[in-house]
Amino acid sequence: MTQRMELATVMDRLAIDALITDYAVAVDDGDWAAYRGLFTPDGRADYRSAGGIEGDAAQVAGWLAGAMELFPMRQHLIVNRRLRFAVLDHDTGDAARVQADYVNPMRFAGGDGGDGASATASPAPDFVCGGRYAFSLLRTDSGWRLRQVVVQEKWRRSPQTQQAPAVT
Repeated sequence: MTQRMELATVMDRLAIDALITDYAVAVDDGDWAAYRGLFTPDGRADYRSAGGIEGDAAQVAGWLAGAMELFPMRQHLIVNRRLRFAVLDHDTGDAARVQADYVNPMRFAGGDGGDGASATASPAPDFVCGGRYAFSLLRTDSGWRLRQVVVQEKWRRSPQTQQAPAVT
């Protein structure tokens, strides 16, 4: 691999990392226009394993906008990112897959006695979940974009799940 190719690969990795971070920030900030802009025109997301929907970016952004109203405080931490460049049909290096784990602490609306802005009234989140994202990305004229996002929720902890004993 030449030095120029290595530099291009590093630049692609940085751009993809920024895209994944932009995804988390868009959801946390409730910036649904930015969320939709992260996807290719045919981009889709699948949140069914977390109790959500599967659909195109606009449909899922609409669903997320409503669902996230329950949680004025949220913070998606996306870690352990494994990136693989792929060949898509005739393209070489213009597709990628990222597998990344996530932890997502959130606070229910009203859980802090206010609008969710106070961190001192209730410092702990009410709801925490974790799992793995599978991102499929495509290089476009506008840069890297999400072609597909699949959420694979593996666990969750909420007041309801903490108090319910396991039945065997």
